[in-house]
Amino acid sequence: MRTSYLRSLVVAALFSPVGALAGQSLPSGARPSPAQAQTILQARPDLVQQLRQRFATSGLTKEQVHARLRAEGYPEDLLDGYLPGVTGTPAEPTDDVFRAVRALGVADSADVAALQAGALSAQAARAATPITAFLDDTLRAARTGSDTLRIVAAAADSGFTIFGLDVFRGSTSQFEANLAGPVDAGYRLGPGDKLVLILTGDVEASYQLDVTREGFVVVPQVGQIYVANVTLGQLQSLMNSRLSRAYSGIGAGTTRFSISVARLRSNQVYVVGDVQRPGSYMVSSAGTTLTALYAAGGPTINGSLRRIEIRRDGRVVDALDVYDYLVRGDASHDVRLQTGDVVFVPVHGARVRVVGEIARPATYELKPGETLADLVRAAGGFRATASRQRVLIERILAPEQRVAVGHDRVTIDVASDAALAGTGVALQNGDVVRVFPIAERVRNRVIVQGNVYQAGSQGFTPGMKLSDALRRAGLQPDTYLGEVLVTRLRSDSTREQLRATLADSAGHVVNDLPLQEDDEIHVYSLTTFRPDRYVAIGGAVKNGGRFPYRSGMTLRDLVLLANGVQESAYLREAEIARLPESRDSGRTATTIRVPLDSTYLFERSLNGTYIGPPGVPSIAAGAPEVLLKPYDNVLILRQPNWELQRTVVLSGEVRFPGAYALKNKTERLSDVIGRAGGLSDEAYADGIVFVRGQGGVGRVGVDLASALRHYEGSDNLILRDGDQITIPAYNSIVSIRGAVNQPSTVAYVAGKGIDYYINAAGGAARNGDDGHAYVTQPSGKLESVHHRFLLPASMPKPRPGSVVTVPDKDPADKKDYVALTGTVAQIIASTVAIIVALKR
Repeated sequence: MRTSYLRSLVVAALFSPVGALAGQSLPSGARPSPAQAQTILQARPDLVQQLRQRFATSGLTKEQVHARLRAEGYPEDLLDGYLPGVTGTPAEPTDDVFRAVRALGVADSADVAALQAGALSAQAARAATPITAFLDDTLRAARTGSDTLRIVAAAADSGFTIFGLDVFRGSTSQFEANLAGPVDAGYRLGPGDKLVLILTGDVEASYQLDVTREGFVVVPQVGQIYVANVTLGQLQSLMNSRLSRAYSGIGAGTTRFSISVARLRSNQVYVVGDVQRPGSYMVSSAGTTLTALYAAGGPTINGSLRRIEIRRDGRVVDALDVYDYLVRGDASHDVRLQTGDVVFVPVHGARVRVVGEIARPATYELKPGETLADLVRAAGGFRATASRQRVLIERILAPEQRVAVGHDRVTIDVASDAALAGTGVALQNGDVVRVFPIAERVRNRVIVQGNVYQAGSQGFTPGMKLSDALRRAGLQPDTYLGEVLVTRLRSDSTREQLRATLADSAGHVVNDLPLQEDDEIHVYSLTTFRPDRYVAIGGAVKNGGRFPYRSGMTLRDLVLLANGVQESAYLREAEIARLPESRDSGRTATTIRVPLDSTYLFERSLNGTYIGPPGVPSIAAGAPEVLLKPYDNVLILRQPNWELQRTVVLSGEVRFPGAYALKNKTERLSDVIGRAGGLSDEAYADGIVFVRGQGGVGRVGVDLASALRHYEGSDNLILRDGDQITIPAYNSIVSIRGAVNQPSTVAYVAGKGIDYYINAAGGAARNGDDGHAYVTQPSGKLESVHHRFLLPASMPKPRPGSVVTVPDKDPADKKDYVALTGTVAQIIASTVAIIVALKR
């Protein structure tokens, strides 16, 4: 028996997967590995609680559990984490888990199906929106051949959710019986329950009493006691009578006893009718009708929620109205089930949909005789935005009332008072009740906008004037007093423009207007009409640009806004371009010169001495302040010929390489080399590398020897800021590159031309154009083969350190040698003819 009980514990433990196993499935007949089994045992909280409760009341020791697990091929500590006191993590079971349970061989299909009934509710959860959940149910009904309810949902409509069905579609434990708490006095005992009897006083003893299949418990020294169908309250008096015969101290009061239920039995009940998963279910003996109904997944789309029957021994013992529980919290008819009970869910009754301004728009099932008032109460009543004047009912006529084709539906207007009346309005199956919203228009108000402290709506009162509304809103000081506009709505929805003049910014109106409902008042600010006036500054300032004009602004203020002047600023005067008083002859501006002084520069020592770069005029302070006018454009002049040092970099084979500052704007290449001590003994003048960065020029070919010999020569360049000069050491090789058979580097041979070096590299390749070969001399100058008509070509002579390049032939440059031969032949023939004629 304990092996069977352990088997049920293992099945319950293996019931809950985690996400890592949810996407896996086991082959048919395969057993999961111990690692997979441990993963499966990451259980949901409700199942973990049941498992721990079973462990606590099973009587099995930890060693016995280990022995059974070893016999089944699992790690012996597989279930240690599910002993009382250990918490679990939630996870939803999937079909893969149930297949794994069957593959384990620790339970048959019936045991797994019983557990599956309590867990599949987690997988039956629907989408979050009610309309999606309802459409899911509708599609399911269509797949099973049911056409009881077919709905086409309009995008702007609502109420398509079947009220109450979503309770059974989610993952919850709200309908599960309380297995850990005490049992009430009305609980009826039966086979499978386990009782605990405790004696104290003259006798100290405790006994575990199992209720047998015949309904008896056996108490030591007392004998058999029949307890089947006896309530827990009745058991107290029964035990007192029987125990007092064996223990005299009970009657005398020196011995006391207590009897309680240690473990509840499971009842086998049947849930049939229009439910999601009809069948037989094992539920706790403390379970009720809702427990069994929830285990079966709840009613289908066609099932009833208003008259669920509980049948016992062939007769109806009670009927459950789920609306009583959901709407009113009344669970008096949610009876406790017994073994063999049948929970029957019939087809639903009349259904009515209520939409619009109602607390719970949905489709409701009605009992016979229920009215519109009952429907409104079930739906939670009207919203605050509901129009209470009328309710519209859309009704499908009975077949005998359809007098003509197409006259199948009618509408019925019902006053809201009748909808809430006790007698109410009778409803029919398929009715749609629409509750309309109140009008969006807000009445009894005026609106103040614009240059006020509290803009917005104000309550309108009869006799209210414009000054009253303005004083409530509070005018700002810069309000435009010339005109306030009042827009009035006429009865025909057109608008009329009214106006008034203000006497002051306190809200006094010269021609005070009486206001009407829905008047819109607009107050303007002087700033609204004021142009955006500015002043501008440029030239030798750090942050030039436009700045807003302020009354009383001076030139010094504008310099401060521009973050001060630069070191190159000319501090004797500045130029201001000002809009002219007259624009005759196309004049656009007049210019004036205004004085500045040394105080416009802020780089000074503690004694006031200017400590900036030299060469800046440091005239004394005392220049008058210059007031600016709107749109003035100030130019801070730069000092003539003022600039920071120009620097060139000299490196390589000179005596003192480094970065040299130019002494003047005309200093030349030879001057800087002379300042650097001249060339070293290893210097190779022909290999000079001269790079100019200004303007992106790059390398410049220079003949340094000529520059050193001829000061005014073209090679002795005037230097610019950023020039870089490198004098390399002597290089006695020549490199051959490009379209040659073997690019290489060879030793320099004095006097040899370019053809010598091309041959040294194996000659030109098949695609090489040796007729356009060129030499990059060490100085950077380029020299190419020069062709002369009827004379040998002029071949450049590479110098040490030069690079010979043979370019590729131009595919487009193809010569017609036949035509060329004919032309040459004609020239020779003509020449011969001339010579012969001259000799004659």
